Amino acid sequence: MKIIFFGTSEFAVASLKAIVESKHDLRSVVTQPRRPSGRGLQLLPTPAEEYAKSLGAKVLSYEDVNSKEALNSLEAENADVFVVVDFGQILSDEVLEIPKFLPINIHASLLPKYRGAAPIQYAIINGERITGITIMKITKKLDSGDIIAQSRVEIKDNDDALTLTKKLSEKGAELLIRTLDRMEAADIRSVAQEESEAIYAPKLKKEDGLIDWTKKAHSIKNLVRGALSWPTAYTYIEGKILKILKAELSVTGTQAEPGVITELGDRGIVVSCGQGALLIKQLQLEGKKPLQAAEFLRGYPIKEGIILG
Repeated sequence: MKIIFFGTSEFAVASLKAIVESKHDLRSVVTQPRRPSGRGLQLLPTPAEEYAKSLGAKVLSYEDVNSKEALNSLEAENADVFVVVDFGQILSDEVLEIPKFLPINIHASLLPKYRGAAPIQYAIINGERITGITIMKITKKLDSGDIIAQSRVEIKDNDDALTLTKKLSEKGAELLIRTLDRMEAADIRSVAQEESEAIYAPKLKKEDGLIDWTKKAHSIKNLVRGALSWPTAYTYIEGKILKILKAELSVTGTQAEPGVITELGDRGIVVSCGQGALLIKQLQLEGKKPLQAAEFLRGYPIKEGIILG
């Protein structure tokens, strides 16, 4: 199968690598243009571009993948399949009609649950125990195409947005190759999504990371885990932003008001919640580097009874 791969992020790299190592023919990689990044605002390659160029693969990049220039270039590749993984631009009908067989997309949820930009984060924040990968036909409506294949992945208690992203990227790569092999053998069946079961996972905003200490400790722990990559769960201490990077449920009960620090020690910082308490293990004060709680307390002495938020 002759493939054009559309991808940008680190999540996309595992699938790109799997195609390269398979029997299928990677014709080119389409990725987002380089953007200013970091304090120096350097124009850095996307992870997909960096990996593709390390192999000597052909890389295409367009400000608008639906432009006439892009359309002509993509048609000239004579591809059988377009594979889209976390690309970052919506493909027009004209582009989607180019491949001989199908344009397919890898999505990091068990559709129709968690359509949209942040399926991994929302699955954790909402306390899901199971998520997975869906390979679907691409249609104009967001993440609503017919399902070609799915694979389930367990969300463990110690998973966060970063670890689960890695698991799902690897699972997606495995499922992709099996699906491409089936396509080549004309063994593809698909099923329509049940629209009544659709749940959306829009891109998280900065304010979505703000901790509401009146919520249950378990819900706050899920926010810490799910928002780790972005926007990061945060609260305020003495007027400064305090990011919470790792936390556990505290085994110590408390009757204090929500947001009150009730214990300090080497094992962490205990904060009272609407129900139960949270043990903060790793955190980052505004303008400072991430620290383990015990190390933080040595450099930023605080007292029990301080209210966060």
